[in-house]
Amino acid sequence: MSTRGMTIATLLAAALAAGCTAQTGGGVEGALADGRMRHGTLAFEPCSLSAVGATAVEAQCTRFEVPEDHAAPDGRRIELAVAWIPAKGQAEPDPVFMIAGGPGQSALESYPSVAPAFSDVRRNRHVLLVDARGTGGSHPLRCSDGEGDNAFGPADDMSPDAMRAFAAQCRDTLAKDSDLRRYGTMDHVRDLDLVRAAFGAPQANLVGVSYGTRVAQQYAKAFPAQVRTVVIDGVVPNSLALGQEHARNLEDALAAQFARCRADKACLANLGDPTTQLAAVRTALQAGNLAEVRFRDPVDGGWHTQAPQFGDLAALLRMFSYQPATASTLPLLLHEAANGRYEPLMAQSRLLVASLGDMIAHGMQLSVMCGEDAADLRPDPRDSSSVLGNDMVELMQAQCAAWPVAPRADDFRTPLGGDVPVLAISGEYDPVTPPRYGEEVVKHLANGRHLVAPGQGHAVLGVGCMPKLFAQFIERADAAGIDATCLERLAAEPPFAGNYGWEP
Repeated sequence: MSTRGMTIATLLAAALAAGCTAQTGGGVEGALADGRMRHGTLAFEPCSLSAVGATAVEAQCTRFEVPEDHAAPDGRRIELAVAWIPAKGQAEPDPVFMIAGGPGQSALESYPSVAPAFSDVRRNRHVLLVDARGTGGSHPLRCSDGEGDNAFGPADDMSPDAMRAFAAQCRDTLAKDSDLRRYGTMDHVRDLDLVRAAFGAPQANLVGVSYGTRVAQQYAKAFPAQVRTVVIDGVVPNSLALGQEHARNLEDALAAQFARCRADKACLANLGDPTTQLAAVRTALQAGNLAEVRFRDPVDGGWHTQAPQFGDLAALLRMFSYQPATASTLPLLLHEAANGRYEPLMAQSRLLVASLGDMIAHGMQLSVMCGEDAADLRPDPRDSSSVLGNDMVELMQAQCAAWPVAPRADDFRTPLGGDVPVLAISGEYDPVTPPRYGEEVVKHLANGRHLVAPGQGHAVLGVGCMPKLFAQFIERADAAGIDATCLERLAAEPPFAGNYGWEP
């Protein structure tokens, strides 16, 4: 935070401690007798939001109670974790809601990693974070087996039958104090609007990332009068069944990334054609019976011994393709594995599995995808030769066969329309929500615009000049008037040409 921002915060805190109040857009902001801050009907207390690899963010936190079933308000109630990051200066009446992805990620845990992208927006707007029910601090729905492993962890059996049994065990455990049918997108949408009203805000600016873009679009459909602007980063069209096109999208992203290595003399000469290397490594791993390798855990430095499996490679290819910095290492990892050196691949795979398990509440993810997507998923013969194949579709269908769901709203797949200002942003090489998804969404919007960040991957709100463009859009509520030529300076990182990175 700048010196000026610290001064404003200090003066505001002093004024509140003296008993002053400020009227901000229908919500009274002030101090309670016990020293807590309040806004609207919500009472907050100081907290710190943290994430691995990110600077901690000072915030104000509270708990907010909602019905588990919005159609039965007198039934069981659950608490939501809510955080407020105050504006640096005089706040406009419409706060910004940052809606996390996954499905299954916590907004409070995700925000520190993207907080720098909100710096300009916070000059005159509050940021509100609500952990979606079933995630983070909002009645989390986490799944684990008898050994404590989650669905993203190591498992000897990843067959459909085993995953169905895993889901059934998780269902039986969580159903003791949760109606698993009530943890979908529309439940989260209703929660967000209740928090908006309690905060005293007449309208909200919605910022959805990845799966959060689905939430933002559904909120704008359900409560159009309460929405001032919408920003969607890594766009999921309402018409899309999550998971159906993951295999195709990854193949397209890998083809583009590997073409960049072939076009780089050093990468091609030192590491070979990544497409050829992938074919060789894939054949070896799918044949099985590879010897165990000894490798170090990248986090704690401990030694582990494990036989490489194809699942290690598939997960690494998919998740490393999300960002240019990790995608650029894939030619090197494939080169090493093709030459029998699997240690780097296994170390990175272990790091990836551990971080995914910590980030995703798998029970909430199942409640969303089983209730909203599973019925539309179909194995596609065209994907059978891809890296992911139809495994993700088949495993999701197996798990969903054991998961209780509520009927999906009839208009759930209907695109967002109307005149709400919408800024959609995509990364050129996004392997999960490619730019064509952003185009699909904005074509239905009178005041929509789609920006593509050259050379970038998934979730691009914080890259290059995008934070400035984002802040301008929130300020003006005018996507068409933004000058986005600064994005032309972005480019992908060069592919690795050896252990020390790329050659100049």
